[in-house]
Amino acid sequence: MENFNYHRPATVSAAVSLLKKAKDGSYMAGGHTLLPTMKQGLATPTDIIDLTAIKGFSGIAVSKTAVLIKAGTTHMEVATSAAIKKAIPALWEMAGKIGGVHVRQRGTIGGSIANNDPAADYPSACLGLGATIITDKRKIPADAFFTGMFETALKPGEIITAVSFPIPKKSAHQKFPNPASRYALTGVFLSQGADGKVRVAVTGAGPKVFRVTAMEEALSKSFNAASLSGIEASAKGLNTDMHATAAYRAHLIGVLARRAVAAAK
Repeated sequence: MENFNYHRPATVSAAVSLLKKAKDGSYMAGGHTLLPTMKQGLATPTDIIDLTAIKGFSGIAVSKTAVLIKAGTTHMEVATSAAIKKAIPALWEMAGKIGGVHVRQRGTIGGSIANNDPAADYPSACLGLGATIITDKRKIPADAFFTGMFETALKPGEIITAVSFPIPKKSAHQKFPNPASRYALTGVFLSQGADGKVRVAVTGAGPKVFRVTAMEEALSKSFNAASLSGIEASAKGLNTDMHATAAYRAHLIGVLARRAVAAAK
């Protein structure tokens, strides 16, 4: 690991200012991706701007229509929130299955979404619930946020400050996890909105999180597992690696989607 300057600003504006002044700066939240890549020599930032000391950067607020989670809120805080459990049980349950206890204690929702690992859980929750990602500059719909593998719509220096999740009529999360990392070999997050429309988001199967429109259309007409009969996810463009083939991941999408419908509440 190369030497670097470490900063711990107290405000978002100070963090942005520090990044602008840095030769090659990087924001850090939980650090679960940044620090390992630095240790491997794959990232060599001159400056690390730690966001965890920013005042008011974490917290949860639940209204009648939405759950607002500030970016610095840890996975553990989401997983132990009675308010989230009541409003969006699937989101609460999903957070409790991210990594291990140590990962949940340190990792943050903002860091996970900004990093956009193609096998991470929160991107599928954002897409599956139709969330809005709020930054220091604007509001970005989840459908426009996740643009590619480890790529997002964030502009240089832009910081996620919160995420707003609409409270659905029903929702569920199902994941087939890697037994070591707990990342999803394939994961499905689905929801039925107050208008009856269904969203089905998949993580872990492809190079980025994506929606399955054929399943959404069928479930919007009739929300039951039988509606998915005969609908198969295509293996085209999905990942094949040492853990699973594209065909296996495509099969898992169907299996997990049907389980999610059955478990939705």
